[in-house]
Amino acid sequence: MTDRWVRNLTELGLTDAPSVGGKGANLGELIRGGFPVPGGFVVTKEAYLHAVEAAGVRAKLAARSLPPEGATETELLAVADELRAVVRDVAVPAEIRTQIAQAYTGLGGDPRVAVRSSAPAEDAADTSFAGIHDSFTDIEGVDALVDTVVRCWMSLWSARAITYRGVQDYTDEPSVAVVVQIMADSLAAGVMFTVDPRTSDRGKVLIEAARGLGEVVVGGQVEPDTYLVDKGSRAILDVHLGAQEFQFVAGHSASEIPEEVSTRDRGTRVLTDAEVLELTQIAVGAEEHYGAPQDMEFSFCAPAPGSERAGRGERAVFIVQSRPITTLDAGPAATERQQARGEVLVTGLGASPGVASGQVRILHEVADAGALRDGDILVAPMTRPDWLPVLRRASAIVTDGGGITCHAAIVGRELGKPVVVGARGATSTLVEGAAVTVDGSTGTITAGTSTVAPPPPAAAPTAAAGREITATRVYVNLATPDAATAVAAGDVDGVGLLRAEFMITTALDGLHPAKLLAQGRRDEYVAKMADGVAAIAAAFGDRPVVYRAIDLRSNEFAALDGGEVEPDEDNPMIGYRGCFRYVREPELFRLDLDVLHTVRAQHPNVHLMIPFVRTKWELAQCLALLDEHPLGADSAMKRWIMAEVPSAAYWIPEYARLGIDGVSIGSNDLTQLVLGVDRDSETCKDLFNTMDPAVLDTIDTIIDRATAAGLTTSLCGQAVSIYPELAEHLVRRGITSVSVTPDVAERTRHNVAVAEKAILLDAARRG
Repeated sequence: MTDRWVRNLTELGLTDAPSVGGKGANLGELIRGGFPVPGGFVVTKEAYLHAVEAAGVRAKLAARSLPPEGATETELLAVADELRAVVRDVAVPAEIRTQIAQAYTGLGGDPRVAVRSSAPAEDAADTSFAGIHDSFTDIEGVDALVDTVVRCWMSLWSARAITYRGVQDYTDEPSVAVVVQIMADSLAAGVMFTVDPRTSDRGKVLIEAARGLGEVVVGGQVEPDTYLVDKGSRAILDVHLGAQEFQFVAGHSASEIPEEVSTRDRGTRVLTDAEVLELTQIAVGAEEHYGAPQDMEFSFCAPAPGSERAGRGERAVFIVQSRPITTLDAGPAATERQQARGEVLVTGLGASPGVASGQVRILHEVADAGALRDGDILVAPMTRPDWLPVLRRASAIVTDGGGITCHAAIVGRELGKPVVVGARGATSTLVEGAAVTVDGSTGTITAGTSTVAPPPPAAAPTAAAGREITATRVYVNLATPDAATAVAAGDVDGVGLLRAEFMITTALDGLHPAKLLAQGRRDEYVAKMADGVAAIAAAFGDRPVVYRAIDLRSNEFAALDGGEVEPDEDNPMIGYRGCFRYVREPELFRLDLDVLHTVRAQHPNVHLMIPFVRTKWELAQCLALLDEHPLGADSAMKRWIMAEVPSAAYWIPEYARLGIDGVSIGSNDLTQLVLGVDRDSETCKDLFNTMDPAVLDTIDTIIDRATAAGLTTSLCGQAVSIYPELAEHLVRRGITSVSVTPDVAERTRHNVAVAEKAILLDAARRG
């Protein structure tokens, strides 16, 4: 056993990985190779082992390194909490504390540092342990540093770490080193791959960059800029601008409070050509040094005062991590896929993940839908709800305009189809009938048909996968029964929004409701709708399914056969729709009531939600229609309303007195109406921000008043999955559930779990 508990990065190389972990060894190796790396040191794994040995708990921990055989999710979480508490109570031996303090002050005073776990098998060629153990930024002072080192030790015993060891059949005694580095105060940061990981093309370097600290890129919280560079010619082959509304700023990251990216900077490049080429030079050099492809993290910081870079007005670059690429394809298959993907024809905003190939079908009006065959790529200026039957037949969706909250994006995510929006000029650039591949993750449309088989459906999470338990329920939004069984098998608590417009337009068979009723086809419509809703309800068992009543707007109804009876409105978004329409057309509302009455006879987990409620009197009349119907006598059915209009903040107490059980905040419409910005507008997308203080204040008021009135509360929209701080804000405010599209349910559950734990930790510290 060594008594050197701390080692400087300059001493280290790859052979030191057993002691300092993969991250620490790679940083030392980079320094040896002459690459720019922030200074620092490593608290070795031997320090951890010595500390737990001295505390008399090493043997106890080692014996419980893997998940208990047959443990349930709850039992695994309890074991992890117990073991983390054991490590938390370990006293750091004086000799280790002294060496940490000496190494820290040797960095120059009391600098802010990044503190990152570095396990022996981490960043190895066959196992990555990526994201399994914890890291922290902006730590300052010896006491705070020592406490953070212990927090890194504790992360060795989280449920996800225990589970990962079980999955990897990692039977060595668990241990972890801790890397401490001077904070790279990033103005821009990101990751780069010395091989294009999308195509396995070894002749390309792929760089992703965003403003501020790099955690927003690594964590997938924003869409970064993407730069593709040819290694040989050093030519920049492609630049795709990302979409970034917030950043984490060095000096404030420990509190995890993001800062808004200025309007001036949005839509402009994060990196200059010179910076992209400098990174490419480093990437090529690192690959040659290691003799293998690398996945690297970088930071661009303000240059040192008086330096040559400062004189030239250039930013200084640092490499903060390098690891082998463990998922690289090789051989002929990779080459075949690269050729199949072809050149990039159009780029836009990836709005729904996945890859699909097919023939281009350009539709300017839904009346042209007959030209679309099953499996075609639908390309349109924009879509509306009356396009839903068409979207179902497409293998992927591409629109000229729109953002991640537009109709095509939302429906595409709910249907599980790749979607690229904001692909300016797609309808004029793409050729009718041409074979293309749409990548909904990268936002690219490329020539040719991909030979890549679609990934198999994700298996339902199991206890061994380390499900997180939250008191705040995580629901999903659905639009069709197609994916209900697969979604219900996941870690979700029910359906917070059954967006019925898709099934409605299908059941109407292209007819306006008035024409369908005039033809005496009411029972046919109710039967079709009831079958679809029942299929979803059955998939979710006893978990709630909240059915939102018909909310097609006048322009959407007008597109149906017989739609000439609709009023001609200049702004249908805030026109004849929702609750007010039910009051004027009670037969339309009764169609929904007939459907729910039919379904609830077999599936009492289905409940009603009334959309776009603006005033007390219209809701009162709408509920009177419900009470007159046989469904009104069903006291077990919950009555929800959508809080999409700012007036809800005022009327909530009165709505509660009318007998409402719950309120679902529609964050997209609410943001639109509070800020006065069209949510579908590409031109005004920079104004659409759910995190705007005015929107948050309205949400807070709705939650506060609903809670005071004894109502359950939910938020329906993507914002809670994009902004972790919004999840914590809502949980602290007392929201009882959130509802998101299935593709982000897992991430949302994690955001909510982190928020709940932070609240409990705050209470414990105060208590």
